[in-house]
Amino acid sequence: MHLINYKMTLQYEGTRYRGWQKQPGVENTIQGKLETLLSRLMETPVEVYGAGRTDAGVHALGQVASFRVPEEGLRALAGKELCIAGWPGIENLMDDRVLPSVQKRREDAALFAALNHYLPEDIAVIRLVRSSDRFHARYLTASKWYQYRIRTSCVSDVRNRRFLWQYGESLDPERMRKGAKALVGRHDFASFCGLKMKKSTVRTVSRIDITQPDTDTIVLDFYGDGFLNHMVRLMTGELVEVGAGRLECEAIERILSACRKGAADKTAPASGLTLMEVRY
Repeated sequence: MHLINYKMTLQYEGTRYRGWQKQPGVENTIQGKLETLLSRLMETPVEVYGAGRTDAGVHALGQVASFRVPEEGLRALAGKELCIAGWPGIENLMDDRVLPSVQKRREDAALFAALNHYLPEDIAVIRLVRSSDRFHARYLTASKWYQYRIRTSCVSDVRNRRFLWQYGESLDPERMRKGAKALVGRHDFASFCGLKMKKSTVRTVSRIDITQPDTDTIVLDFYGDGFLNHMVRLMTGELVEVGAGRLECEAIERILSACRKGAADKTAPASGLTLMEVRY
């Protein structure tokens, strides 16, 4: 059986999901939704691998995943889905005289259309391309970009409330920038990890940008080669303590140096965090 390897870029609102990773006895995960649908479409089990295991309630605008499906299943799906859609010339799809490139485009289009038709409205596939057999969304990741948004006004932003932390108090972005300097570079981030890790907790944070696009909003952009469970939310939580004046800028370096789970104990809400981009 010949398997086709796909690279998929997707967006989702994580509010009602238990995170990316499927879990025993938990149905409402992004990975679980994708695997269930793909397995039904292909009529055989399909495993999906994500670039990042976003936490419960965390969103994504540029999550990347990879999966393999049988070529026979793609061909059958294209016949069913494109007939329904009234695709011109679909009657020739099963004809061996059809150019392979045309057939592949039809199969890709059918799979893309079926995914977006049957997925819940808070999950969308924005790009789907065939990749080499060696491509793996998780293991070949070079860097990731996460963004955290904070609203400092006491008035709620009703339209965007699911995508930010409604903090409601003023923060000093300059103090936050000073504190963030200690986090940039290659460090052991055990203090900023939500779980006891059996693997290495060493990561490289290449850049942290803290901006204030308007008087009511502070945006933190984190760039790095990878992030531990809760790492971005813990870094954000401690930097907010610095911005509020409850913690000195130098305290961030002391927390980092402790290399101990629990040293950072301020976890920012999941709602403000979005996985923006994954690079390979």
